[in-house]
Amino acid sequence: MSEWKKFWIILGVFLTAYFMPVNSLRFQGAIIESFAMLNDYAREHVLLCLVPAFFIAGAVAVFISQDAVIKYFGPTAKKWVAYSVAAVSGTILAVCSCTILPLFAGIYKKGAGLGPATAFLYSGPAINILAIVITARVLGPELGIARALGAVVFSVVIGYLMHLIFLKEEKENMNKDASMFAHESQEDKPLWKTGIYFFSMVGVLVFANWGRPMQATGLWATIFSMKWILAAGFLAVVLYASVKWFNKEERDEWFSSTWGFAKQILPLLFFGVLVAGVLLGRPGHEGLIPSAWVERLVGGNSIGANLFASVAGAFMYFATLTEVPILQGLIGSGMGKGPALALLLAGPALSLPNMLVIRQVMGTKKTVVFVCLVVIMATLAGVVYGTLF
Repeated sequence: MSEWKKFWIILGVFLTAYFMPVNSLRFQGAIIESFAMLNDYAREHVLLCLVPAFFIAGAVAVFISQDAVIKYFGPTAKKWVAYSVAAVSGTILAVCSCTILPLFAGIYKKGAGLGPATAFLYSGPAINILAIVITARVLGPELGIARALGAVVFSVVIGYLMHLIFLKEEKENMNKDASMFAHESQEDKPLWKTGIYFFSMVGVLVFANWGRPMQATGLWATIFSMKWILAAGFLAVVLYASVKWFNKEERDEWFSSTWGFAKQILPLLFFGVLVAGVLLGRPGHEGLIPSAWVERLVGGNSIGANLFASVAGAFMYFATLTEVPILQGLIGSGMGKGPALALLLAGPALSLPNMLVIRQVMGTKKTVVFVCLVVIMATLAGVVYGTLF
């Protein structure tokens, strides 16, 4: 780091501290909100969401051969297979925009093509069956169906556009790494063992985070009442497989890979949550940006209203399923149907913490393009939906 860069950093910190409005009640409230949001995040998402996701990502890096990733997700994989698998991943993983990050980082670093990897990155938090069902019940079947169709189409279109935009770079990487892919060793364990192992880890992640349904009866309520039994059963399978099917060296490598993902991702996530809390606050609470401004800006169905809803949703952090009650309140305050869909398509898949980590994994340029594609497509979808309905 150059001396001038150090000087400007020090000057920036000094000016921020000097002009900080510490006596402003809104500023004080925003600071409290930032730590309250971090507290909520740590309590609700780290142990049950991120920790299992880190272990799955670590296992992908260690126990899944690079040949297997290249076969189904790599630049030379059949497009319909790669994008189909990526697009439906969200039906299995009921995760938020931050929990998907270690899984995305795992397959991307293992050699997945940019297109399928970003399709997976979008679909993981966006195509959540439980969230779509609740959206249909609370906000209406039209919005629920539009969200489901939009999320599936978005994941494929955004992934393919990322592939086309960075096609030259993808080809260069493929040629550069061709010899490495060709000589990658094959897995020495039966496929059924690997399948059971990963299915069980995903089972722990899904059922440990199964949300309370809106109704006390029915299939979702039954699963919710048994969530800990199901999660414990899958965890027992994971522990058995770890001890019986893998040796000490493999387990050590798994833990080391998991710790590597945690070191890379957690600091950026925590910082992003703090910043998002300062600016926007938690649902029902105020940050530096008054919620009344948001409500006034997303009424009607203008391009501006849909664009603002997309941008606001992209930077806000939504825990799994929390977008539905937030939207219910906004719609009650006058939010248009188009902006509501735009927020549903941009919000769960993106957040400020999510963007910080994506940038660390695939670089600034690709991150900016990915975010812009999500925002633009969500805006257009909102305009079309608001016009039709």
